This record gives sequence, C-alpha cells and structure tokens, in this order.
Amino acid sequence: MIMAFGEKFPKLDPSVFVAPSADIIGGVEIGAGSSVWFGAIVRADMNTITIGEKVSIQDNCVLHIDRERSPLLIGNEVTVGHRAVLHGCKVGNLCLIGMGAVILDDVKIGEGCIIGAGSVVAPGTEVPSRSLWVGVPARLTREITEEDLRIIKSGVDDYFQLSRAYLP
Repeated sequence: MIMAFGEKFPKLDPSVFVAPSADIIGGVEIGAGSSVWFGAIVRADMNTITIGEKVSIQDNCVLHIDRERSPLLIGNEVTVGHRAVLHGCKVGNLCLIGMGAVILDDVKIGEGCIIGAGSVVAPGTEVPSRSLWVGVPARLTREITEEDLRIIKSGVDDYFQLSRAYLP
C-alpha cells in the first residue's frame, strides 16, 4: 500500500517496484530502479525517508524515523537484507546491510560498507567507508576488499534484474 500521511505524499520514480504487501507511508522519496519487497514497511510519518537509485529494501524490513532526530537517508546501490531495521540513520552508496541487522538513530555508514547479518549498530556510531562491522553491538572487523565490493555490486544488479521481472 502506498499512502499519504497528512500533507506528506510518497514520491516514487515510475521504475520503482513495490510488492503488493509492502507499505510506503508519508514523506518517502525513492529513486529509479529501486525495489521494496514483500512485507516491508517504509514509514515516514514523523520525518522524511530518502532512498536512492537501485536500492533493494528486502522482505519484512522496517524503515522509520523519529521526529526529533535526523531523516533516514539511503544512498545508491544499497542492499537492505530481509528483516533489517533502519531507524533515523544514514547509509552511503554501495553498502550491504545484512539480514536482520538493526541500524539505530543517528548512525552514519560510509560508502562501500557491510553490516553483518544480525548485527546491531548502536545509536550515533560512525562507520567509516569500506569497513565490515559485525556483532551486538557491532564493531569494526576488517576493511572491505575489492572482491567484497564486487560481491555487493553483483547483489545490487541481481535484485535490480529480479525486480524488473515483477514489473508489468
């Protein structure tokens, strides 16, 4: 379901795929080639959510924000894995947020990062570009390699192609 909240209306590029059971509410903007999958909730009732191009918000993710905090911003070519929760954070370009990860308020994730499945990134954490963070709480594990970036990009391209198969 795509719905307004008060005076806030979602703005989606015509090429965005939204699964029938996904909910996009309020001040949400989604760029070209992105996809919001089954059961995902993108709720911008208290602030804004901006999602870049070729971003995959996978099944059962929750994206939300707080009125008093900053908006939620996701760059281009980002994969947000199944059941991840992003709340009032910023995610740079070409990142992979693992399945079930939780990214809390005021987190800033640089470009080319991986947040491991099930990890929890504590409020206010700054994740430097090209780094792998895992754990509860998430900690720096190592730097991202060129092979890691190739794998992230491959996943972005795979989900982009899959989303095209769902479009009429």
